[in-house]
Amino acid sequence: MTHLTYLEAAVVGLIQGVSEMFPVSSLGHSVLLPAVIGGQWARDLNVAATASPYLAFVVGLHVATALALLIYFWRDWVRIVGGFLSSIRDRRVATADQRLAWMIILATIPVGIVGKLFENEFQVIFGTSVYAGIFLAVNGLILLAGERFRRPASVSADALAARDRAGAELVAAGRHASGGQALQQRERAVAVTADQRLSAMGYRQAVLIGSAQILALLAGISRDGVTMVAGMARGLSREDAARFAFLLATPVIFAAGALKLPTLAGPLGHGIHGQILVGSVASGVGAYLSVRFLLRYLRTRTLTPFGIYCLVAGLGCVIYLGLIK
Repeated sequence: MTHLTYLEAAVVGLIQGVSEMFPVSSLGHSVLLPAVIGGQWARDLNVAATASPYLAFVVGLHVATALALLIYFWRDWVRIVGGFLSSIRDRRVATADQRLAWMIILATIPVGIVGKLFENEFQVIFGTSVYAGIFLAVNGLILLAGERFRRPASVSADALAARDRAGAELVAAGRHASGGQALQQRERAVAVTADQRLSAMGYRQAVLIGSAQILALLAGISRDGVTMVAGMARGLSREDAARFAFLLATPVIFAAGALKLPTLAGPLGHGIHGQILVGSVASGVGAYLSVRFLLRYLRTRTLTPFGIYCLVAGLGCVIYLGLIK
């Protein structure tokens, strides 16, 4: 790992941050990129190697990604954490923020347990480039199927979310603010109404949606992608499914990254602290800009382009790496 270059760190960091938010699998891209480039990149960036320091580097970048999510959703997390603390204090769960806090906790448990128990198996068995290409293509099929077979309830929820958003923006506009303050008020109002809709779906639905994140332990399957599809399958609007996916991802990504930080602070991190910093900055900036873009994009557009990309890129990598290279 001492041969990790600043260019490799910056490229991997940026791609990790962007692809973690986009439904195209950051781990899949982290495995496939060096394999496709080959040469020194393939030697330096081998995620499937036993006790791979590259895997620790990539997962460590997740801390920067999680921080970007926390910065973007900081007002929401203040409300959610406040709801959790007040539910403990009052010994009851009554408000939307309290319900949403417990939904996120319960929905995070399944992937946390499976990830902890089978981390090595997922890394060694499914961390090779050809497997990553196969699962990236499968991820594309999941996204395409999620859009093709959307439930009528999810389609109706799109219209409800649009009406709620318009109403919240109208109320915020009536507060006589201007410029950036007015924009912030509209965004806060839209976020509150979205969380109220999410809190109404129930704990069972939240756990089912959160359990979909287990599939993302396979390199090539997108955490946000499968969670969005699961959310739409349970009747959420595309916008709400994306929002819930990002909220769910924050504690999972943070925990995964935090667990790897001690590894990077040890012998495996010697000589690459500068590269880790460069990769983290690139990852954080890429994640922040991506989530900002996606939440607006998915209000009126679909996951289909991402599904097509994953299917074509995945199959192309399998053919190139398995048959040609």
